[in-house]
Amino acid sequence: MPTAPACGSWASPITAESLVVGAVGLGEVVVDGETVWWAESRPAEDGRTVVVADGDDRVGEETNVRTLVHEYGGAAWWVADGMLVYSEYADQRLYRLDPGGTPVALTPEPAVKGGDRYADGRPTPDRAWYVCVRESHPAGGGEPTNAVVAVALDGSQRVEVLVSGPDFVSSPRPSPDGRRLAWIQWDHPEMPWDDTELWVADLGDGTVGGARRVAAEGESFFQPEWNSDGVLHVVTDRDGWWHLHRLDDNRLVQLTSGSFEVGVPQWVFGRSRYAFVGDEVWFTRREDGVDRLGVLGVAGRVTDLEVEATEIEAVAARGDGVVVVAASWTAEPAVLAITRGGCEVLSGVRDLGFDAGWFPVPEPVAYPTSGGEVAHAVIYPPTNPHHPVPDDERPPLLVLAHGGPTGAARRQLQLPVAYWTSRGFAVADVDYRGSTGYGRSYRHRLRGGWGVLDVDDCLAVAGYLVDAGRADPDRLAIKGGSAGGFTVLAALTFHDVFTAGASRYGVADLAALAADTHKFESRYLDRLVGRWPEDQEVYRERSPIHHVERLNTPMLILQGSQDPIVPPNQAHLMVAALARAGVPHALVEFPDERHGFRKAPNVVRAIQAELAFFARMFGFEPADDLPPLAIEGTPDGP
Repeated sequence: MPTAPACGSWASPITAESLVVGAVGLGEVVVDGETVWWAESRPAEDGRTVVVADGDDRVGEETNVRTLVHEYGGAAWWVADGMLVYSEYADQRLYRLDPGGTPVALTPEPAVKGGDRYADGRPTPDRAWYVCVRESHPAGGGEPTNAVVAVALDGSQRVEVLVSGPDFVSSPRPSPDGRRLAWIQWDHPEMPWDDTELWVADLGDGTVGGARRVAAEGESFFQPEWNSDGVLHVVTDRDGWWHLHRLDDNRLVQLTSGSFEVGVPQWVFGRSRYAFVGDEVWFTRREDGVDRLGVLGVAGRVTDLEVEATEIEAVAARGDGVVVVAASWTAEPAVLAITRGGCEVLSGVRDLGFDAGWFPVPEPVAYPTSGGEVAHAVIYPPTNPHHPVPDDERPPLLVLAHGGPTGAARRQLQLPVAYWTSRGFAVADVDYRGSTGYGRSYRHRLRGGWGVLDVDDCLAVAGYLVDAGRADPDRLAIKGGSAGGFTVLAALTFHDVFTAGASRYGVADLAALAADTHKFESRYLDRLVGRWPEDQEVYRERSPIHHVERLNTPMLILQGSQDPIVPPNQAHLMVAALARAGVPHALVEFPDERHGFRKAPNVVRAIQAELAFFARMFGFEPADDLPPLAIEGTPDGP
């Protein structure tokens, strides 16, 4: 009887190339009359983002619609009456594109190319102005300034400042009659998911007056929107969960309640989780780790719609329903039109070409962690229709640490996860303490504990699966990007549970990050670690780069050379320390990438490098034909 192949070495049709062939990332959705517009990021086109209308590219192959406000961007475009306003990535200026026309520059050329950046805009009802966020980077360096501005839509390149002074602003929304403006603002050291303020002002012709703070009670506001009657709605977490509220006589009235969240962290601009459909509000809520679509009726009663989706974003009203970007455990994201009568797919959905038997069945779990507390994860077992796990083998485990760290694990079909499970790995996608979707107290649990509690939760899920006989204690890997990369580095430096790791653009030196990152996150660590420089000893204690003498776990580091958020010197410092310590390691650097890998060849190379590295460290021969990976300081065996 033939011997079953070892886990990790299983042959799989889910190749690294299949992760990007035909793949698109779907962004914001705008409904303009009868036409549905949405954004697509395309790895096969060097990560370019285009705006499509009913499936047709409306900007042309030379245009990349992307803004760098806060570096993460989002909401780089809007459309009204067929007029598209967008930010061009190459120069960060705003342009207007009319039907059948050519782009018209709306903003002047700044002193520094790309120094003035625009995002999150809406036109005024008379189409005279485009009200949006501007981030201005001074020619001599220093911290940029953020403001709400009105950009003339007539092409005169006139820009008027409406709101200035706060460190950050977002979500400027003119009322339907054009007489009022609502927005959110906050100051260092807060982040938008911490403590923000909701403001309203009288809006004139490129002017505002009578600005007044509506509410701020140590809460996080999200997505202010006016309904057709001019009543302002907003999501806030004043009761401990992100819930929908209505503004009545300068008082917020709560419309939804329960242990679920309508809001999400504003890492990017323009996220939409609800829309007005007639007299109703259709909204997405995250409950028990997955998204659901609900309808808030005029009597205040909430009913659920049966939708085959576990993640629902970009909610926009259309007729008697909504258009959303939705995904499920068995389907990648698609643009869907949803009514009470059913669901229609509007976007092109790529044919993955794989039978469902190749996709693991997810298992959401809550498991015990340090301090007698509970953390959350989604477990994916090894899944390959041709190979069971051999009776005498426990599979290798790959623990995933998401970025942020204020973020969440994805609740959808993830081909990169199936890439690993189809080769014989178990995967644990962790929502460590500090993740979103579980209320304000869980989201803030990481305050002062970054590099400790998140690491504990990743260690705990590995122990949980080892104790259950579902993972090999000698083949435990961890990987993550950005903040998740820091979690990887900390787990490998300060603990000996994992036997290999891969860090994508991860933080090695917290003090260097505090001193050398972009404005949006420059005070983020005040809450997660401590005040800088007053708590510099805590920063040093938590930073892997200062404790490399404790590091003996093999590590792969992947980094973009143009990364402004986690500069590449962090990767270089870590690699140098690994080399001095004689720890097996490899560095793969992408000269044409910023924070995150957007281009198809780089996406492919990154995951191939991870498989090659783990195969070498765990002693199995992958079935894939992988490009060579230079591993320094490695022994001949596993």
